[in-house]
Amino acid sequence: MTMRPEILRAKIERITTLPTLPQVVTKIAAMVESPDTSVADVGRIISKDQVLSARVLKLVNSAFYGFSRPVTTITHAMVLLGFNVVKGIAMSASVFELFQQGGGDGMDRKHLWDHSIGTARIAGVLAKKVKLHEPEEAVVASLMHDLGKIVLCAYMPEEFAAIIELAKRRKLLMVDAEVQILNTTHAEIGRWLLERWKLPVKLVEPIALHHAPHLSREAPLTTAIVHLADILCIAVGIGDSGDEKIPPLSHAAWNLLGLTMGQVEEALREIDEQEIVGAFV
Repeated sequence: MTMRPEILRAKIERITTLPTLPQVVTKIAAMVESPDTSVADVGRIISKDQVLSARVLKLVNSAFYGFSRPVTTITHAMVLLGFNVVKGIAMSASVFELFQQGGGDGMDRKHLWDHSIGTARIAGVLAKKVKLHEPEEAVVASLMHDLGKIVLCAYMPEEFAAIIELAKRRKLLMVDAEVQILNTTHAEIGRWLLERWKLPVKLVEPIALHHAPHLSREAPLTTAIVHLADILCIAVGIGDSGDEKIPPLSHAAWNLLGLTMGQVEEALREIDEQEIVGAFV
């Protein structure tokens, strides 16, 4: 018996411990949307948060970016990474602990996090190949594309365990098992949380529609990139998304990206799994 989506949403929204963005992250998100905000302004806010400062500096000095000289200040990191990357790091920091916790639902959250990191890395390479105006947004959206799975895993463990079991037993994609049990998907649940966080549509759509990129209206190219990056990450076995087979590729997304198979193969050769995982942890 499936659960009506509106009942599920109401149930999730009643959870008082559902993660919220820390005050510093909310402030950063608002600041970067303002044309009057400078790198120094955001740098000062981040510098007041030791955990966030350490995470930004670790990322900018990792092999993920490959800068030749060490970066030692937040302001310099801001110049090199850009507002949107730093905003993404800040947001990922707020949900990172959920990914790391163990659970009795049949899914290893560390492997799911590795899958998210891998998808983000591939998306970053693809975004540059298609000359996406703001490639950082594809990286951030990819990093958070399976956020809905973590919500299910943390707050509806029995239902999530049933989804995992059904997917394994019948060799289904997670989204198909989710629809059978919940009548909705992790992508839609991710949308609910992101809307609660009041994040912009251009970030919400690639996460909510990464399994249905043809429906994207506000960020079709970014959504197509996240869609393809997710599929490639599953295909090459980086982490574990919970899927028992490789999701189908949207022809609309593929045509929109205008990539060749040679370019995709080239992108995959640029990916090193160990560098991916170490960059964000």
